[in-house]
Amino acid sequence: MLVVLILAAVLFALGWVFGVPLKARLAFLAAIWAGMVLAHLALPAGHPFRQGTGGDARPWLLLAILALAVWAYRAILQALRKRARQHEAQTMPEVKKPLFSEAELNRYARHMMLREVGGPGQRKLKEAKVLVIGAGGLGSPLLLYLAAAGVGTIGVIDDDAVESSNLQRQVIHNDRTVGMPKVFSAQEQMEALNPFITVKPYHRRLTEAEAESLFAEYDLILDGTDNFDTRYMANRVAVKTGKPLIAAAITQWEGQIALYDPARGGPCFECVFPTRPAPGLVPSCAEAGVIAPLPGVMGSMMAMEAVKLLTGAGEPLRGAMLIYDGLYAETRRITLKPRPDCPVCHKA
Repeated sequence: MLVVLILAAVLFALGWVFGVPLKARLAFLAAIWAGMVLAHLALPAGHPFRQGTGGDARPWLLLAILALAVWAYRAILQALRKRARQHEAQTMPEVKKPLFSEAELNRYARHMMLREVGGPGQRKLKEAKVLVIGAGGLGSPLLLYLAAAGVGTIGVIDDDAVESSNLQRQVIHNDRTVGMPKVFSAQEQMEALNPFITVKPYHRRLTEAEAESLFAEYDLILDGTDNFDTRYMANRVAVKTGKPLIAAAITQWEGQIALYDPARGGPCFECVFPTRPAPGLVPSCAEAGVIAPLPGVMGSMMAMEAVKLLTGAGEPLRGAMLIYDGLYAETRRITLKPRPDCPVCHKA
């Protein structure tokens, strides 16, 4: 009997070595056991085979009983463990994954040292959703600094492609991306700068038909466009959806920036500029030119105002406009007030 058991164990081990499934190996052992029992029941007493394999069927039946006992014990143990895991899952509090990884904590350490930002402020940035209109001169530094600061979701909408004439000031793009849609060129640089953010590119012109549904997905709108049609339209939709709007404009050596937020007591863009300039009175950058660092200065200011607004730090430019003159290194701040007869934010 011992020889048969050793032979069966060797064959079982060889099956494991060659990758034979466990069920097949157990079936093989069961077949050997059944053959032994049948042989003892069929062969006469005193037969040499019976004498060499235990004498009768009782040792083999006892072996089967022991195997069944081991199997039953193992099944009961597994059932108890499963029940314990289910009970633990129902009674133990859920362990939440940390909001920031070790790499993110190291990345944002300089922010978290600031008492005006700290961990709670950085959390607000990570959970924030910001939409930037335009990936050109103002959008370039704005998008880079929003990404670097850790704003969790950044949408960027622009229908233009990168041209070589953009590279003098639009620092998010490079010579290799000339011809690429600006939103995808910007996305590439932002994700390379910070892989812990989500960038949503929209390669199309912003239209009033889709602006309302798009604005509704975001907490803050930033307008870095260079045409009045888009500026007035973005303002109307921002007022309608109750979203704060940070807008800036540049030309030659000068720039201006303000936060338009009538839902929280400030004026809207049309309160300050009720009438569009006459054609040709305010030339675009393509027509009048612009000094290269100016978009960087004003775009960075937009990012600063966005970070302040999202974290609750300091005093945002709500009800105020900052005007910057790069040629003479002068800045001045003027107060802005809501206009009672504004057709956009003070409708009867």
